[in-house]
Amino acid sequence: MATQTLDAFQVIADPSRRHILHMLSQDRMTINALAENFDMSRPAVSKHVKVLYTAGFISIEDIGRERYCSLKQDGFVALKDWMAYYDKFWAIKLNKLGALLNNKQKK
Repeated sequence: MATQTLDAFQVIADPSRRHILHMLSQDRMTINALAENFDMSRPAVSKHVKVLYTAGFISIEDIGRERYCSLKQDGFVALKDWMAYYDKFWAIKLNKLGALLNNKQKK
């Protein structure tokens, strides 16, 4: 069975994955420590971690018998780029509206 590739917005659409990202913004955590914060099984949390890892939102480092998760910038780049496009789009639209209103006011 092939693993489905999700885009960045599909990845963060899940509230559990967003919560994992928020927790990892505070400090790196083991998968077991992450799982303690959810009312779901450890394998279910591991699946969410795998999705975040595959999409580049987190890195996983094996230290002894533990697997530590940390935030990684890569996954956030697609979100930032998408938002930057629309920030620019709306800035242009608002500048045009401002210019139109200024021209009307002068007349």
